[in-house]
Amino acid sequence: MSIIYHVNKGVSKPIVFKGLKAQYIGYLAVGLVLLLISFAVLYISGLPLMFILPFIVCMGTALIVTVNRLSKRFGEHGLKKYFARRRLPKAISFRSRRQFTTLKNRPIKYSK
Repeated sequence: MSIIYHVNKGVSKPIVFKGLKAQYIGYLAVGLVLLLISFAVLYISGLPLMFILPFIVCMGTALIVTVNRLSKRFGEHGLKKYFARRRLPKAISFRSRRQFTTLKNRPIKYSK
């Protein structure tokens, strides 16, 4: 009696759904939920349906196009790297050399 084990070969691959990779699936889901909530709020507030529907359809189309564009441009981790690179300073300036000349004289403290 032999037992057949199936090996999952996609362990380290990112989740892909209709061209969207990794976190972009979540971004699209959150955006669609926000559109649903905004539709409900606008409808309950009494705005005419002829104004709400085109607005929600346009916003939904813009959301889908934007998320697809971000997914194709940056990939799985590229958006995080892009924002991290933007937070780096262009240059580091200092007015005194004191910070660097006293580095050798300080004893090294090891924490346990």
